[in-house]
Amino acid sequence: MPQFYANPQPIYQPAMRLISSITNASSAVVTTTFNHNYLTGLIIRLDIPSYIGMQQANQAIVTITQILGLTSFMVNLNTLSFDPFAIPAPLPAIASTTALAVPVGEINSKLNQATNNTLPF
Repeated sequence: MPQFYANPQPIYQPAMRLISSITNASSAVVTTTFNHNYLTGLIIRLDIPSYIGMQQANQAIVTITQILGLTSFMVNLNTLSFDPFAIPAPLPAIASTTALAVPVGEINSKLNQATNNTLPF
């Protein structure tokens, strides 16, 4: 069975995060596997493999509208009519990745979230 890892302290911030759940709601709540360090206004892309479900949200570009906790945030995506997000157990043999939140931009008058974009020497 594959194991999926994400570096909690990567060189580039904000970093992608593994998604453990997405709610079916008028404003979806996304939960990550560990502290996301995201801020309101961050624009992310949702990458959802087909074996997880909720394919209607796959490749959606959404904006974080509210931070709800260290591992959860609300986005501007209505998922009420979407298939449920469900990570199967055990994972299928074809599983080579899991659901990801990938930062692609931000809505702010100045960059607030690009906090550590330097390469080590």
